[in-house]
Amino acid sequence: MALWNGGGGAFPAAAVLVAAAVAALLGAGVGATKFDDVVQPSWANDHMVYDGDLLKLRLDANSGGGFVSRSKFLYGKASADLKLVPGDSAGVVTAFYLSSAGDKHNEFDFEFLGNVTGEPYLVQTNLYIDGVGNREQRIDLWFDPTADFHTYAVLWNPSQVVFMVDDTPIRVYENRQNATVHGHHHRSNNATTSTASPPPFPGPQPMAVYSSIWNADDWATQGGRVKTDWSHAPFEATFREVRVDGCAWAANATDGDAGEVRRCSETSWGKEGRYWWKEKEMSELSVHQSHQLVWARAHHLVYDYCVDTDRFPVQPPECAGR
Repeated sequence: MALWNGGGGAFPAAAVLVAAAVAALLGAGVGATKFDDVVQPSWANDHMVYDGDLLKLRLDANSGGGFVSRSKFLYGKASADLKLVPGDSAGVVTAFYLSSAGDKHNEFDFEFLGNVTGEPYLVQTNLYIDGVGNREQRIDLWFDPTADFHTYAVLWNPSQVVFMVDDTPIRVYENRQNATVHGHHHRSNNATTSTASPPPFPGPQPMAVYSSIWNADDWATQGGRVKTDWSHAPFEATFREVRVDGCAWAANATDGDAGEVRRCSETSWGKEGRYWWKEKEMSELSVHQSHQLVWARAHHLVYDYCVDTDRFPVQPPECAGR
């Protein structure tokens, strides 16, 4: 998962909708739940607490905790109804993200950066493409994310990756590999030479869905100046639901299975029904969503790697024209 040490709509009726949570003490006296076939602990089983219909990930001075989906998918939408750690959460990071496997993995991150009581949470998004990240953006939220549940989602298809908060797009990463990209130019011997290359876009690697909570007080709050106050522990992030609606990767297939790639990439129908995420209208934002994105960035964006010339003296190719 990415750590940076610096500064929609409703699903169609035919869609596969999966509600996910997991018992805290699997195999330790807690009966099986209806969620056990969807997610499983990824580490620290005893820091996952099943409270009625809710899943809580817990952080204390000993450990954090996390879960991972039991199956993978290629294209679609993953979302979580999440209530963040209340009160003084400085130093605490809660993450909800999608990731493939291997050194050349793709990854789409929501990282929620805790803060001192009364100060706003910051939400950091990031993308790894073929193992390379450093594409951080941060926003502050227009509501208190600790007071109630809100929905955080990633829509992923061959055309775009969209990060959404309560169906409002906050970030879009477009596939521009087949478009003409006008990049940086330099002048040499009175000639202008293009140094542009097509922006990278995540290739068809199957993703699993993850969440975790951990201590990151070396960087997460005010650049690491504010440390975790363990007198407020345990810190708990609460999930009401996790949903995955996508092209389910066959359980017995390898991550590079060409047949699975074709099935999920080249068709609009499959064993899950119609692939709504591949419809033409899903290849770009609607006019209304575009207006929402402009609003979110104008009022709530606090950091964008695309304009950080200290880190990137040469602007990354996907930032050109912005």
